[in-house]
Amino acid sequence: MTLRPEIVLRGLLLLALLLPSFSFAAERVDYVIENGTLHDGTGQVIEQGHVAVRDGKIVSVGPGKGPVSETRIDASGLIVCPGFIDLHTHSDRGIVNPKARGAVNYLMQGCTTSVTGNCGMGPIEVKEFYDKVDLAGAGTNVAHLLPQGELRAQVIGKVNRKATKAELQEMQQRAARAMQEGAWGMSTGLIYTPSTYADTEELIALARVIGKAGGIYASHIRGEEDGLLSSYQEVIRIGREAEVPVHVSHMKVKGTPNWGNLRLAIDMIKQARKTGQRVTADQYPYIAASTSLAATVFPPWSMSGGREELVKRLDTEDVGEKIRAAVAQSLSIKEDGKQIVIAQYGPRPEWVGRHLREIAKQEAKTPLQITEEIIRNGGAQIVNFAMNEEEVRMAMKHPWVATASDGGVMIPDATRPHPRNYGAFPRKIGHYAIREQVLPLNQAIRSATGLPAEILGLTDRGFLKPGQAADIVVFDPKTIIDTATFEDPHQYAEGMRYVFVNGVAAVYGGTPTGALAGRALRKPSAP
Repeated sequence: MTLRPEIVLRGLLLLALLLPSFSFAAERVDYVIENGTLHDGTGQVIEQGHVAVRDGKIVSVGPGKGPVSETRIDASGLIVCPGFIDLHTHSDRGIVNPKARGAVNYLMQGCTTSVTGNCGMGPIEVKEFYDKVDLAGAGTNVAHLLPQGELRAQVIGKVNRKATKAELQEMQQRAARAMQEGAWGMSTGLIYTPSTYADTEELIALARVIGKAGGIYASHIRGEEDGLLSSYQEVIRIGREAEVPVHVSHMKVKGTPNWGNLRLAIDMIKQARKTGQRVTADQYPYIAASTSLAATVFPPWSMSGGREELVKRLDTEDVGEKIRAAVAQSLSIKEDGKQIVIAQYGPRPEWVGRHLREIAKQEAKTPLQITEEIIRNGGAQIVNFAMNEEEVRMAMKHPWVATASDGGVMIPDATRPHPRNYGAFPRKIGHYAIREQVLPLNQAIRSATGLPAEILGLTDRGFLKPGQAADIVVFDPKTIIDTATFEDPHQYAEGMRYVFVNGVAAVYGGTPTGALAGRALRKPSAP
């Protein structure tokens, strides 16, 4: 069929009239960040460029001013990069708490995504947890791992025994369901009860389910002190036999007698990676750890069944003396408790911020007696000064080591938690990369952006490129620094000028906006 010339002409005229509106729609953007130094998350840098955002997505990245927009942010002298992804947080409860879900302590670090469910702890009902996040929003996005310890507790209990065949099958079924509901993998906390009671074969069986669904296995390994190297052997074996990527949480070596072993552990990871295994790690850049007092000094076997059972064992003459001997030995390695500082303890708030040896001297007791008193009264959170500065610096230099806080959502109060809750990311970038030059700035930024995205399997964030979610950070390289200290930890980091979460300003001009633009990030089910 041949169209008449007048119909063709009429169509061309109509198209000519419509083209300007199509062009305007294509060029319209919500805002442009211009004149900044762009770090794209891969390690590449554009000395002066722009990032344009429309409808929560990045639509343009590159040199020059970018497209026309009524809203333009001048980033002259500033660094523009993807939002930071924290692979290891304990924000499970705080991020759905109406008073805390704004996660300001993370936004002021530049964190736009928090991974929860770590160390085997947290909710195992993944869909229910994600729905709570989305119900009112959150300061950061949330990606969840299935916590193996809680899974074991619900199926077997907090008891020290092997899983039966039926129990193992039930845990595998629940793991498969968690992955279908959007979990990104599974975590273990193998110094904690009941996670520690699972043997390697049980962990391999569960990890195999995770691997088939495209997830990762993230582990607080079984020992970070004298059992360090065998613990690395275990995690590498789990990855190999379960055919799953493995990730070592908060890489470190604790205890003066064990300093020097980190190099050997790093060599083990390097060798595994040479064979084609996917093995990675994360790290918080401090010389102190933080966890419960019980997990720090009590042997795992003594805590089977929970704290009440531990107290009963302490009251049993033979077993009680055996437990006290083990605790006393652990305390002696920690300078009779001088390395252990109380971070949170309700019954005696005046003990917060003081070390066990000091408290014992004041109370005219031994550090062992103070430790037992604390456990009998509900336990305490502590900070443990156990690591070596040179090993902290050694770990962060490797391109497969991400930055992570191992912290949680915080609101300033009378407790004295680890400063990592407020400063892990600015400390790595501001102190170690910019001021100390321990590693290049582009590597430090990649360790907080593209690397964790690749480790977790995120495909829509972690990089500055068109199509990615507009999780964007703009910071001042001259002022970025952590201000939180062990003595005064409730201090927000400095240097963050703008933080955007899904295209919404969560920090603007250095001030939190109160936006709750974060959402649950559900992993797509494997085909």
